[in-house]
Amino acid sequence: MPQASFDYDDSECDLLDRVQQRKGLADRDQAAEWLVKTRLRRAAIKLTGRSRALYEV
Repeated sequence: MPQASFDYDDSECDLLDRVQQRKGLADRDQAAEWLVKTRLRRAAIKLTGRSRALYEV
């Protein structure tokens, strides 16, 4: 799967560091991925009214 990299500003780094520590993740990229997946799951639940599994395509 292709990897994307992003530049984070100071406030985003602070947020990602807090998520990383709370969830026990290895780095900021994993924290960002966790946040995106969480947001997608919540949007899917709102849209369909039930949970959907997220799989790599």
